[in-house]
Amino acid sequence: MTTVAFIGLGNMGGGMAANLAAKGFAVRAFDLSADALDKAVKAGCIAAASAAEAVAGADVVVTMLPAGTHVAGVYRDSAFGALPKGTLLIDCSTIDVATAKALGAEAEVAGLLAVDAPVSGGIAAANAGTLTFMVGGTDEGFARAKPVLEAMGKAVIHAGASGAGQTAKICNNMLLGASMVATAEAFVLAQKLGLDPQRFYDIASVSSGQNWAMTSYCPLPSVGPDSPADRDYRGGFAVALMLKDLRLAAEAAEGADAQTPMGAKALELYEAFAAQGQGEMDFSAIIRSLGPR
Repeated sequence: MTTVAFIGLGNMGGGMAANLAAKGFAVRAFDLSADALDKAVKAGCIAAASAAEAVAGADVVVTMLPAGTHVAGVYRDSAFGALPKGTLLIDCSTIDVATAKALGAEAEVAGLLAVDAPVSGGIAAANAGTLTFMVGGTDEGFARAKPVLEAMGKAVIHAGASGAGQTAKICNNMLLGASMVATAEAFVLAQKLGLDPQRFYDIASVSSGQNWAMTSYCPLPSVGPDSPADRDYRGGFAVALMLKDLRLAAEAAEGADAQTPMGAKALELYEAFAAQGQGEMDFSAIIRSLGPR
């Protein structure tokens, strides 16, 4: 039986660890939150008292943490120099590209295999085991990580070398953030001009304006498939998390001398929305900042 150390049992990590346990992996889990750790144990995981204890003797280490500094801390304090050569490290966090590449290089020096494998799909997909993983790393690292990731997701895609998974994630979410703003303002304009939102949806969803934010995650309630808008914008993908990804994209764009004016505008709008105390709302609630409907 493959032993997996799972570090980080938050909104996403908790469901992911539970799915690994349900698929027959021996999961040693750790989180600073006692409540999160208790939930993991109830889902079939084994509690560890520290990250170092979870990692010791594991075949695979999976991290799902808030930022690159946290991932680097776990790797440098508990993995590098402590794990046998060939141990696989899978980071499913969304972190900056530079840190992902640096940790991949450090892991190689330590004789370990490291892949960056951020996710798309949100809390519901994490719980259901239907996440999409975009993976950066060597062919060998990807091949070894794939069966572990398949136990938590519906799609596992090799994006390229170390850091490519994080690149794919931030570019995807920059596109998502900008397209959600554009979708929301189109619905608001249509309403203000007297067009029924459902009629606009019926037309735009089969026309050239069709996009995922509209047809899978509509920002208006009772229009299109069920979405957080139908639950007063609760659940889903929080504004604070979208902001994190947009900031990572802006940082990467600056370092690469890339022009991302739409991404920059989306970042500006989401920052203003979060400043109004809306950081925990689903990101589609940005439509509320565009005026009364």
